[in-house]
Amino acid sequence: MEVIRGSENIPAGLRGAVVTIGNFDGVHLGHQYIFHRLIAEANKERRPAVVISFDPHPKMILHPERRPFYLITSLEEKIRHLSNLGIDALILIPFSLDYARTTAEEFVFGFLWERLRIRKILIGQDYTFGWGKEGNETFLTASGNRLGFEVEVMSAFKVGGTTISSTKIRNALLDGEVRYAASLLGRPYNLAGEVISGSHRGVSLGFPTANIRPDKVLVPPNGVYAVHVLLDGNRHQGALNIGFNPTFADRKLSIEVYIFDFDENIYGKHLDVLFIERLREEIRFASPGELIVQIDRDIARVREILQTEST
Repeated sequence: MEVIRGSENIPAGLRGAVVTIGNFDGVHLGHQYIFHRLIAEANKERRPAVVISFDPHPKMILHPERRPFYLITSLEEKIRHLSNLGIDALILIPFSLDYARTTAEEFVFGFLWERLRIRKILIGQDYTFGWGKEGNETFLTASGNRLGFEVEVMSAFKVGGTTISSTKIRNALLDGEVRYAASLLGRPYNLAGEVISGSHRGVSLGFPTANIRPDKVLVPPNGVYAVHVLLDGNRHQGALNIGFNPTFADRKLSIEVYIFDFDENIYGKHLDVLFIERLREEIRFASPGELIVQIDRDIARVREILQTEST
């Protein structure tokens, strides 16, 4: 997939494309529904399938008071997912306060038409754009009739009667409902990060863990999770703990994963943690011995969950 940053130098090969536009945080099943339709239309017309998005996310610029801002996917993840789906090109428009003043007419006539000469645009239900959110289905349809491109409005995609949204997925993850979030994403939630040095307490307990510095702010709540770990192209099973280790009165939040049947030095490496299920909340134990007994139980339960997951 070709990634174009900015709207100035659009390759000639993308003119006449079938496009969609949006933030697409999460690249969830609702987004995928649009992308599959986009690719089908592009293939039928023998034209490129192009996604137009913004970086950073517009709400991060327009609402700086909303912190932390929980992105479901990093830009790198978004690019990877779009590429795997078969999108031909992603145009990333740098978003700023100045760009936010772009009117819907300037965007459609100056960019979509003058620079891209789009053949067709697909938008999600209720999607708006441009200064004052004046760009909508009615405006696009009128512009298409005038200039010569088609507009298709996609209905909301639902799972079990529930309309999928990035907000719904964020809230599920923040509540620890990682399995439900995965059902809306179409895959487990991924938290990537660098393995850093920790307290080394896991070694003394008999369960050496990899401490992770996460690449994203969106971290599920404290507790124990069944996870898959992707490292150096291999998939491993593991148990992840998020919390302050109350048994030892730690004050710093840690994210540490015990990778099953694994004994390698991986400090400095990046790994991906895929959340499968939350087992329990964080608990304070009266002694390290009680903690070890509970860890044994947790690991046995995680193995059961992940065995079922792989069958």
